[in-house]
Amino acid sequence: PPQHSVVRNALFCLEMSAEEKENHVYTKALMAYAFALAGKEEKRKTLLGSLEKEAVRKDGSVHWQRPGKEPEADLPYYRHRAPSAEVEMTAYVLMAQLTTQPAPSQQELSFASLIAKWISSQQNPNGGFSSTQ
Repeated sequence: PPQHSVVRNALFCLEMSAEEKENHVYTKALMAYAFALAGKEEKRKTLLGSLEKEAVRKDGSVHWQRPGKEPEADLPYYRHRAPSAEVEMTAYVLMAQLTTQPAPSQQELSFASLIAKWISSQQNPNGGFSSTQ
């Protein structure tokens, strides 16, 4: 529970880290989900707001990618699959978006559906995903 001293200290550490200006997008995604699980709604919303500004919007979907990544080639008959880290960080943002009390708003659900659309487009022919885990 969030009241346990170890969890409370860990959340304090995350809160201090969340204040840094130069957090990586993957770090923000993980922290947003951690704060969502801990019930820290304001921190979750702040991080999700920051992440939304960094989102890649393409073909009616939303995802996140590593900063400084080269744009993908737009070749006919070629379906690009994102690296596993990008699938994972986008999935963490989706989980943070949907983990709220009492329930996600209609606006949050609409945005979440755009994220889910991108994630589902990353499935391989067997229905799985590339993963680092």
